[in-house]
Amino acid sequence: MKQIEFYFDLGSPYSYVGVQRIQQIAQQYQAEIVWKPMLLGGIFKATGNNSPMAVPAKARYSMIDLGRWSKLWNIPVQMNPYFPINTLNLMRIITAVQIYQPENFQKILHSLFDAMFGNPRNLNDINELANVVQGLGLEITQVQAWLADEQVKAQLKQVTEEAVERGVFGAPTWFVDDEIFWGIDHLHFLEMQLSKDENPE
Repeated sequence: MKQIEFYFDLGSPYSYVGVQRIQQIAQQYQAEIVWKPMLLGGIFKATGNNSPMAVPAKARYSMIDLGRWSKLWNIPVQMNPYFPINTLNLMRIITAVQIYQPENFQKILHSLFDAMFGNPRNLNDINELANVVQGLGLEITQVQAWLADEQVKAQLKQVTEEAVERGVFGAPTWFVDDEIFWGIDHLHFLEMQLSKDENPE
């Protein structure tokens, strides 16, 4: 089975659209997604990149662009009115779920993304975040332990550093056959790679 490695951050609206679209593609090509939660702030710092939201003209265009992709793929998206949101706790939570509760990874991943860009919540507010995770059936004491868990911190740091080493500079980013694809507007090239692998010359 072919593998699609997916580097993402829950604070990226393009990752929100990308996570839904890549699952459709993976199903179509019978490929396995290897989930790579990373810290986008760490990527930006290491590469000298910055959020498009930090540039007013680019931010305005990004909202138009997201709307186009949302309409094309029928993936509703709402910009979080509390953006930007510090995703360190969110990324530690999803990393912890990946380590300790892999059977719940998909449910919690989509629920946290929904709280960001589906039905936006103020996840900068620790009380609001607590309400969200409790609504997912997670014990708040367990989540607090995860946030301080050294294995969780180490894995998130390792995946982020690995991403930088592989040339990742933003989110979402995918790899197929060690070839990099950045941004949802390049997913057709990813599909071409999967199709080539299905039908080698």
